[in-house]
Amino acid sequence: MARARSGLAPGLLLIALVPLGFLAVFFVWPVLAILRLGLAEGGVLSVLARADTWQLVAFTVGQAAASTALALVAGLPVAYLLARTSLRGLGFVRVVILVPFVLPTVVVGLAFRTLLPDGGVLAIVLANAFFNVAVVARTVAGLWAHLDRRAADAARSLGAAPLRAFTSVTLPALAPAIGSAAAVVFLFCATSFGVVLILGGARLRTLETEIYLRTVELLDLSGAAALSLLQLVAVLAALSVGALARRRRETALRLRGHASVARRPSGGLEWTVVGLAVAVVAALLVPVVVLVARSLDGGLAGYRALAGTGYAGSLQVSGVEAALNSVRAATDATVLAVTLGTLASVVLVSLSRSRVRRGLVEAMDTALMLPLGVSAVTVGFGYLVTLDLLPGDLRTSAVLVPLAQALVVTPLVIRMLLPVLRSIDVRLRQAAASLGASPWRVWREVDVPLAGRSLLTAFAFGYVVALGEFGATSFLARPDTATLPVAIARLLSRPGELNNQLAYAACTLLILVTVAAVALVESVRVPGRAAVGEF
Repeated sequence: MARARSGLAPGLLLIALVPLGFLAVFFVWPVLAILRLGLAEGGVLSVLARADTWQLVAFTVGQAAASTALALVAGLPVAYLLARTSLRGLGFVRVVILVPFVLPTVVVGLAFRTLLPDGGVLAIVLANAFFNVAVVARTVAGLWAHLDRRAADAARSLGAAPLRAFTSVTLPALAPAIGSAAAVVFLFCATSFGVVLILGGARLRTLETEIYLRTVELLDLSGAAALSLLQLVAVLAALSVGALARRRRETALRLRGHASVARRPSGGLEWTVVGLAVAVVAALLVPVVVLVARSLDGGLAGYRALAGTGYAGSLQVSGVEAALNSVRAATDATVLAVTLGTLASVVLVSLSRSRVRRGLVEAMDTALMLPLGVSAVTVGFGYLVTLDLLPGDLRTSAVLVPLAQALVVTPLVIRMLLPVLRSIDVRLRQAAASLGASPWRVWREVDVPLAGRSLLTAFAFGYVVALGEFGATSFLARPDTATLPVAIARLLSRPGELNNQLAYAACTLLILVTVAAVALVESVRVPGRAAVGEF
């Protein structure tokens, strides 16, 4: 393997410069610029010394932890259903669990406020978990589908009960995927914006909503900078805990070239898990059904209004044009994010297999995850402050929205690909190298076939995430280039029943586009390729 290492190292350096350079220019620079402006005004220490600041921190962390725990509890049965059973309708389940993730947060907030009019902590936790069940289910299912059943079967033959075999054999093997999913879900919940804004009202605020309030409404950059620093510290702490868990529990799983054969559940415990999974899928449909039913309150008036700009010209583009803007921006963002995420995953896996210190690998992994945990307000305003210094003044360019969306999608691609690439049996690579294959041919002939399906689903998931991205896009999209989620939010903030009908019709259109995109990917099968890492 010395030959492989020496031949790959120079190329690795060049590959690493691509995602790290993108991160430096389009994330680190804008965020540091905003923090510098805020710190220059002073008053940061006084903000940090206030009791209500730490109450914000406690509520942010608490609701994110509760939402993550609920998403894990709900997502694991669905992961089992997708990975280990051969029941009919699994394609429908895969589509259904992805739809919540793409919905604009403000619309989901309204749906849950309809279901739970009093809002509050329970509504916030349920809504955030609703968004993130897909992250848990499809991340864990991708690895679960490739675990060798023989280890658990051996434990059963030695007298272990089904639950004991799961907790002692299967669960430790799934730990890397569960840890990755939990880290992503926690970051999403900690930076949740629209859900908290709608369901929390003036009573409940997180760091994200408080940063927005101080930046946009109070123009308190020093206070916003202080809270952004706290948010960054919380993100780093979460990522460090996740890295520590992976270091202690990640095992060298032996992935086979094909998924384990799915089968019908046998025994009461397995059917109970299937029942729980079906109940979770049914629960996920409830807010979606509420949204679709709400769009039909006025008949088809809202759908006919998609060709227009709403009551009294509330929008500068029609609903159809906003949908096309969403499709174009999401396509550009996904292509960029999958490219960057794949390159970053290759570098991280290659470094972890070499003699490079583990701390360097984990530091790079953590850096690439940071965009998930920093306020979209901070990033958006940072773009407006800094990007005029680049050629072409990107602040007025249509590419600004795809760049911001790619920042969100890239970490998700990495989290989907990395556990799978790390779990490939190194002996397969050694055998290929011993037969004279170059390092790049080893990647092409061994790693790509095993992770090919994972890459395809990463593209699909990234695409639907970009379609529904609201936080950064809401600050960067111009009125004439508004995406569908931004248009929906603007319509809901304007008076007029026609605007409400158009907003909910647009939300239904977004659901249909999402279902079509996911169904298309689900219909594609790569012959001879594994469905590893399916999200």
